[in-house]
Amino acid sequence: MDNGKRVGCNVIIESLERHSALSFAENWDNVGLLAGRRDKEVGKLCIALDATDDVIEEAVRKGADMLLTHHPLIFSSMKRVTTDDFIGRRIVKLLQNDISYYAMHTNFDVIGMADAAADEIKLKERQVLEVTYEDEISKEGIGRYGKLPQVMTLEECGSFVKEVFGLESVKIYGEPGSAIECAAISPGSGKSMIKAAAAAGAEVLITGDIEHHEGLDAVAQGLMIIDAGHYGIEKIFVPYMAEYIKREFPGLEVFAARERNPFWLLT
Repeated sequence: MDNGKRVGCNVIIESLERHSALSFAENWDNVGLLAGRRDKEVGKLCIALDATDDVIEEAVRKGADMLLTHHPLIFSSMKRVTTDDFIGRRIVKLLQNDISYYAMHTNFDVIGMADAAADEIKLKERQVLEVTYEDEISKEGIGRYGKLPQVMTLEECGSFVKEVFGLESVKIYGEPGSAIECAAISPGSGKSMIKAAAAAGAEVLITGDIEHHEGLDAVAQGLMIIDAGHYGIEKIFVPYMAEYIKREFPGLEVFAARERNPFWLLT
């Protein structure tokens, strides 16, 4: 812990990696310090879900020394960094303004996101939905499943999810009056978790990015779906990490970038 007004970027990184070790990340992922100086002195830190143009502009405008996001800006391999494409332009802007950029993605999904989302819906007797890391001490992984605070209908569960995550709408596959006791939750894109949720005995999977055929197929397997959107659940990353950073480094100025759901509905 550091009580000063400025903290070394390397010290912040050590803290982040104690919380969500890089070893928990999937091998296809790209996490850690992705741009900038490890020896940068940080007095102001910006947190966001994505490193969009608007987020980076706000970080620059407010004088941030470090940007922390959930989704990595640099994902696929890059052979050059220029202003000829939008990712290159963002990286150049970060470097020009001496902003160190760090991403914690699937490592945070495993240690952080899964339990935080399960906490929001008050999931009891929870277990890991899909184990991605195992050692002699514990099993960790993506998503959680367990019992809801009470038996509710699918429609009631949809309203509950909508309320706790502050959503305008949710997309639901299944009969509204179906009774639910066991639920699985997997923030982000959860189509790959349908099989695991069904195998775990969950009656509903709460996730995002479910397409037409996947929703139909899930229901055919006895699994109902509440699609709360990719952004809808994962936005909890921002307040979670803001609280963590403020607790670890009380002298550091931390702010959340202004973000909103990347799409809107015309009704």
